[in-house]
Amino acid sequence: MAESTDRFINGEEHPDDQIDRALRPTCLGEMIGQEQIKENLKILIEAAKLRSEPLDHVLFYGPPGLGKTTLAHILANEMMVSIKVTSGPAIERAGDLAAILTNLHAGDILFIDEIHRLGRVVEEVLYPAMEDFSLDIVIGKGPAARSLRLKLPHFTVVGATTRLALVTSPLRARFGVTYRLDYYELDSLIEIIQRGAGLLKVVFDEQGVLEIAKRARGTPRVALRMLRRVRDYAQVRADGEITGLVSKAALDLLNIDGQGLDDLDRRVLLCVIEKYNGGPVGLNTIAASVSEEPDTIMDVVEPYLLQLGFLERTSQGRLATRNAYDHLGLDIRDNDSQRSLF
Repeated sequence: MAESTDRFINGEEHPDDQIDRALRPTCLGEMIGQEQIKENLKILIEAAKLRSEPLDHVLFYGPPGLGKTTLAHILANEMMVSIKVTSGPAIERAGDLAAILTNLHAGDILFIDEIHRLGRVVEEVLYPAMEDFSLDIVIGKGPAARSLRLKLPHFTVVGATTRLALVTSPLRARFGVTYRLDYYELDSLIEIIQRGAGLLKVVFDEQGVLEIAKRARGTPRVALRMLRRVRDYAQVRADGEITGLVSKAALDLLNIDGQGLDDLDRRVLLCVIEKYNGGPVGLNTIAASVSEEPDTIMDVVEPYLLQLGFLERTSQGRLATRNAYDHLGLDIRDNDSQRSLF
């Protein structure tokens, strides 16, 4: 499992991504891509300002690395309020959440990353806090116990999750708006990389940026991570300029191909094609064959392969498509299951 979460092209934040925080946009005007979400957020912010009210509770969901955390900070900047950042796994007890809530001020934003991992007991405390802005505390034990309700200032919860299905229905219902972040288009990634290269004071040309954008898997965090590694390569092996040839050489050295696939992606595809004749094959079987956890394959590897059209999910299992064979330079096997695909 550790191997997968440490993958270079994984959208999850790495310890060495700290520099990316300086490259993140701080307002909606600086943010590139996600145009529909930006327009909706502009209306939400302007309406809240006109009424002099805090924002409604907001839930962002989608694959990692697309800007959920960035958008939470942008909302705080646009509303000119403070933001308290925490995560679902970090709030282990109801008392932990109560301590956070009682330290919030009117209009503040509480950002909860990976909100689907909140414990059930913690959620029960969060419900009245989000709905009625109150906190129920039980004082004492046994027959002498009594309940005390504390009033909280009106605040905004911004939740982020990579797995919306695991967010319980009562919790989802308490968010006023829910937005899905999609993978970024190539043009948007090019703009993001160009902006990042400018902030890093790196010399680049169009082909150099394009080569990075094509391999960034539609994910800004991955694109900026690649930009930093290509910059390192350019400074050590070239004259410091990021050209098409320099980008290609640097990313080939990192074992990332022209479509953004790394070794694990290719191992999964080759497993389906070579060991199981193109499929169909079950998720658990694939995971065992490549020595990974099924959740890793389903949540980390498959989404991008499905987006590229290299893999197909069926009721019988996973199937490799013609695109996967073409990308790997393999001939399509002559079997009934594969003929049914084409």
